[in-house]
Amino acid sequence: MMFPVLAQMALLIAAGTLWQRLAPSHIPAIAHRRALTDLVFYILLPAMVIDVIWAAPLDSNSLRISLLAMTGLAFGALAMWLVLRFTTTTSAQKGALLLAATFPNATYLGLPVLDQVLGSWSNAIILQYDLFACTPILMTLGILMARHYGQQESQEHPLRALLRIPPLWAVTIAIVLNLTDVARPAIIHSALATLAGGVVPLMLIALGMSIRWESLRVRFLPLLAPVVAITLLVVPAMVWLSSYLIGVPQDIMVTVVLSAAMPTMVFGIVICERYQLDSALYAAGVTLTTLCCMVTLPLWFQLLPVS
Repeated sequence: MMFPVLAQMALLIAAGTLWQRLAPSHIPAIAHRRALTDLVFYILLPAMVIDVIWAAPLDSNSLRISLLAMTGLAFGALAMWLVLRFTTTTSAQKGALLLAATFPNATYLGLPVLDQVLGSWSNAIILQYDLFACTPILMTLGILMARHYGQQESQEHPLRALLRIPPLWAVTIAIVLNLTDVARPAIIHSALATLAGGVVPLMLIALGMSIRWESLRVRFLPLLAPVVAITLLVVPAMVWLSSYLIGVPQDIMVTVVLSAAMPTMVFGIVICERYQLDSALYAAGVTLTTLCCMVTLPLWFQLLPVS
């Protein structure tokens, strides 16, 4: 089942790539991409987050999901740090590689893929995996890491950057509504669900528009090989092991392992450019891990006890 789904996803990603190259010339290609990603980031994804988390069961398993996500991030960062100790790289390259190996594309690729493969019930788990751990850590410790290895004149506090993320505001609102047992009116659910319906296709098209195929260069491959292995193989294996150790239901275990097995997060390119890390190297990591996940994700799907 994974292969047909990935083929469909690949077609939408390819559509985004073609649109980036063939879009009407009166508007720059980057403007098309930003308009699309802003629409998803500021309106559609927050609508999905509120709709899903409002009605999702929030219990001890939510804490376990967050713990597993943080475990994956920690293992990714530690494994890449150990590799870098035996690799000759610049400071800008170190920062880019650490970000690339640590943060998965759990929402922009994981959500569309797993929604089709596992079902819409997995959306709540994926959003908790990302918004309860990955995104907050990226916007705090990830930014501190980028600042340490890169350069940037503005010293904006990471917590201030965290407060400007609409999906995090949305998840906060949804948690309050959920825990206070506020009923979700049918008309609001319908409106939110309609907006959320645009998230999956637009995310994939935006992903295709964000991938920089020209960034793939032979000289990057020795540096990116560990990123591919850590991101697509080592981290999901450690999350799988950890899920048995802390004890989570099978459906959650399958979802979090597949979320951990997603390729490198696209948004990291923005952080690399802002803090003058090697953004070309990071972009190559996004492209290469996205291509390789077309092989590794079906393997994980076969290995996991998917019901």
